[in-house]
Amino acid sequence: MIYPTRRAVTAMAAGVPVALLAGVLTPAGWLAGPVWIAGVLLLVAFDALRGGSRSRLELDQPRPVRAAVGRSDRAELTVRFDAGGPAPKTVEAALSGDARLGLDEASRRATVSDRAAVLAFPFTPNRRGAADLKALWVRWHGPMGLAWKQKTFALDLAAPVLTDLQWVRDQAVRLFARDALFGAKTQLEIGEGSEFQALRDFQAGMDRRSIDWKQSARHAALLAKEFRTERNHNVIMALDCGRAASEPVGGMPRIDRFIHAALLLSYACLRSGDRTGVFAFDSQPRVATGAVGGLDAFRTLQAVVGRIDYSTHETNYTLALATLSGRLQRRSLIVVFTDFTDTTAAELMIESLGRLLRRHLVLFVVLRDDELEGLTAVEPQAPEDVSRAVVAGTLLRERETVIGRLRRMGAHIVDAPADRVGIEVVNAYLDLKRRDLL
Repeated sequence: MIYPTRRAVTAMAAGVPVALLAGVLTPAGWLAGPVWIAGVLLLVAFDALRGGSRSRLELDQPRPVRAAVGRSDRAELTVRFDAGGPAPKTVEAALSGDARLGLDEASRRATVSDRAAVLAFPFTPNRRGAADLKALWVRWHGPMGLAWKQKTFALDLAAPVLTDLQWVRDQAVRLFARDALFGAKTQLEIGEGSEFQALRDFQAGMDRRSIDWKQSARHAALLAKEFRTERNHNVIMALDCGRAASEPVGGMPRIDRFIHAALLLSYACLRSGDRTGVFAFDSQPRVATGAVGGLDAFRTLQAVVGRIDYSTHETNYTLALATLSGRLQRRSLIVVFTDFTDTTAAELMIESLGRLLRRHLVLFVVLRDDELEGLTAVEPQAPEDVSRAVVAGTLLRERETVIGRLRRMGAHIVDAPADRVGIEVVNAYLDLKRRDLL
C-alpha cells in the first residue's frame, strides 16, 4: 500500500489558494492549481520509487513467545530489506494480538541498520490462556518524506500465557538464601521441632526442661534431649477459582495471585520434607491431586495448576469442603485461598467449616483489597464519593466480621496485600510448624 504523507497533503492543499489568486489575476490562471497538484503527485510518485520496494521487505522467522501472567516482557520481530534496492533510514510498526497479552498499542519506530530493523513491542499479560500475535504492520517513507509505503505480515504466532514461575523461583531464592552458601544442612532443623532426635551432654545455656532425668540417673551425667523438625505432614492447597476469584486485584486476577502463592508454599513444604497437594473448586471440584512428596513433585504441581481456568460460576463452599474432607485420610494442614466478597456464601462456608476444623488445621489466605480501602480513605469531593465510601466501608466491615468469626472458630488467617501474599503464607506455615500445631 502506498499513500501520501501529511507533508504531501499539505503541499497539495497549498495549490488551492495559488489557483484562486491566479484566477483573479488572469483568466487562464485557473490551470495553476491543477498543475501544482499534478506536480506534487509526480514528486510523491518519485519519492515512492526511491523509498524502497515493498516486495523486498521480508520478516525473519519470529522467535517463540513465552509469556507469564503479570510479568512485563516484549516481543521482538526483525524485518529486513533485501539487497539490490534502496532502503529507508527508519521504519514504523504496529502489532496486533490477543487482548489477554496486554500489548502496548502505541506504534514503534526503529532504525534500519545493515538493511535490518529490530522491532520491540512491550506487553504485560493480564490473564492466563492460549493467545497469539496476529499481524504486523510496517511502514516507511521516501527520502523526501512525501509518500508512505506499508506492508502487512500475517503472523498467527502462538504466545501462550502461563503461570509466572520466575516469580516463584525468585521468592524461593530469597526465602532459602541462608542455605545457599552452605547447602542443605540437617543441623539447621535440629532443635526447631518436637520429634526426638538424640541425647547429648547438657551444656550451660541449654533449656533445663530438655534434661532427661531418667537417662541422666542411669549414666551418672546430665543428658538433654535433642529434637528435630517433624516431616511428612500433609499440606493441601485449596484454591477458590470461582467468579469472584477471576476479578483483578493489583492488575492481576485473584486466582493467579493464589496460584503463585500456592506454588511458593508448595516448594517450601516439599523442601522441608512435607507432602503437598492441590484442590481447586468453584461450583464443584475441578482439580484434585493426592498429597505428593519430594522436590520432583513440584513439576507435577506446576502442570496441575496450569489447568485451572477462569470460571463464571459461584463458589460452592459446602460441596467443596465436604468433598475435600472425605478425601483426606489423615490430619492435614488445609490452606484455603479465597476471598469473602459475598456474605451469604461466607455464612454457608462457616457452617460447613466446623466439621473440617474438628480433625484438620485450616489456614485461610485472603487478599487485602487496596481499592476498597482507598475509596474509604479518599477525601470526598462530590456526593457520589460519599456513596462509594459508605458502600466500600460496609463491604470492609462485613469482611472483617467474617474473618473474626473464623478466628474464633479456630481457623488461622493470613490477610496480606496482593504483592506480599506468597511471603506471608510461607511465614505462617513456618510459624505453625514452629509452634508444633501440624
